[in-house]
Amino acid sequence: MTDKRSFFSKIDRPIFSISTAIMLIFVVWTLLQPKLASNTFSLVQKFITDNFGWCYLIGVTFFLFFSVFIALSRYGTIVLGKDGEKPEYSTVSWFAMLFAAGMGIGLVFWGVAEPMTHYTNPPFGQPSSIESAQIAMRYTFFHWGLHPWGIYGMVGLSMAYFQFRKGLPALVSSTLYPLLGKKGINSWIGKAVDILAIFVTIFGVATSLGLGALQISTGLNYAYGLPTGTMSTVIIVVVITVLFIISAVTSIERGIKYLSNTNMLLLFLILMFMLIVGPTRFILNGITETVGSYVHNIIQMSFWADSYKTRPGWVGGWTIFYWAWWVAWGPFVGAFIARISRGRSVREFLLGVLIAPTLMSFMWMGVMGNSALYIDVFQGGGIATQVAKDISTAIFAMIQHYPLSGILTVLTTLIIAIFFITSADSATFVMAMFTSGGDLNPSTELKITWGLIEGAVAIALLIAGGLGALQTASIASAFPFMFVIFAMCVSLIKAFKGELK
Repeated sequence: MTDKRSFFSKIDRPIFSISTAIMLIFVVWTLLQPKLASNTFSLVQKFITDNFGWCYLIGVTFFLFFSVFIALSRYGTIVLGKDGEKPEYSTVSWFAMLFAAGMGIGLVFWGVAEPMTHYTNPPFGQPSSIESAQIAMRYTFFHWGLHPWGIYGMVGLSMAYFQFRKGLPALVSSTLYPLLGKKGINSWIGKAVDILAIFVTIFGVATSLGLGALQISTGLNYAYGLPTGTMSTVIIVVVITVLFIISAVTSIERGIKYLSNTNMLLLFLILMFMLIVGPTRFILNGITETVGSYVHNIIQMSFWADSYKTRPGWVGGWTIFYWAWWVAWGPFVGAFIARISRGRSVREFLLGVLIAPTLMSFMWMGVMGNSALYIDVFQGGGIATQVAKDISTAIFAMIQHYPLSGILTVLTTLIIAIFFITSADSATFVMAMFTSGGDLNPSTELKITWGLIEGAVAIALLIAGGLGALQTASIASAFPFMFVIFAMCVSLIKAFKGELK
């Protein structure tokens, strides 16, 4: 049925007006004063990482352990919906959609780039050594393992529970109902929380869009010799923005679900190919060894703040950046996986969200990272040198050492583009939902509006300073939202206790 509602027929005008005004001011300022904007982002990032980096380390680790506690507790039997409701989507499609929304472009961008960077610049130990190669894989697993899904699990569980179990609007502010009451979540406090969620989401997604555009540009250069540079990257952002808006205005079943399932198939094909033609035994041994090292060192890595400055700036540039990035993705990934998780139990939801995507991340990072390290460590392939020159070339530089490199380059670029579309598609849907009073089927016009704003912010940040500006904006915007997630944890416990008296 065609959606015949007008643009303003169902919209939260204060939230929409304030959010769009802030974003438009930001875009105009960044485009007019790119150098000043870049310097401002850098100063804010330095202040937060220098003074509050410890807060990210403690907070994100707490969310992970709290998620495990809830999953294994007596609250795990509570259904995210009315008693007796069944899941709306199959487990395979559910996993594909939450994985595509939650990791997306970053997984492909950093699959080779991060291990190779840590290999030549480890957090401790001798660079470019066997030890630094082992440390590189361990920290890559750490950054892409359980911790981010602890964040998504908490936000998603809170939103799903209060939407489907308690019948509240699909808004971040609804998760604070036990603390604020109905009057509180409808007051300026609730509005401020929802505006913050939109603000954080925009910068988190813009970071991924920027990464994806940079890598697509590199892939097209490798495959077809097309030029790279800021203008090429901006053109890619514009083209992909049009594509994800088209996807966003279709239903989840025809848009995100189809693209997510397609991408999982492509990822699996590339993984199997690399595992077969690459150093198979080395890869499998490396994954096994790194999983053991990850489990053995997870507590130490979770709380390591480099207080004695063994590698100044390393924790801030890597672990704290990642934790801020995941927090910034928390509102939209949490809201999206809540939207597709109705009918699942709390335990099923949390264990599924924590374990399945983590295993997939380990497989991808393990195969790609170990394939690249094998070439550099044992064959002197020079991938690390190429990554040091241009980090966006990492996966393509590695592919050149394997058979059918041309086909692999095209497929990898396609995967990045689809991840680009699904992540932005999910975010567009969620931001439209947040600015329409929690409508689970927001208007087409509203989704188009937020899609255009997403693309504009990504372009503005790329012009202002490329990857550095994207990273600093993400860290700065995420910090206050972390405290909202803490409040969600308290709110959930209070609601669960009331339900299971």
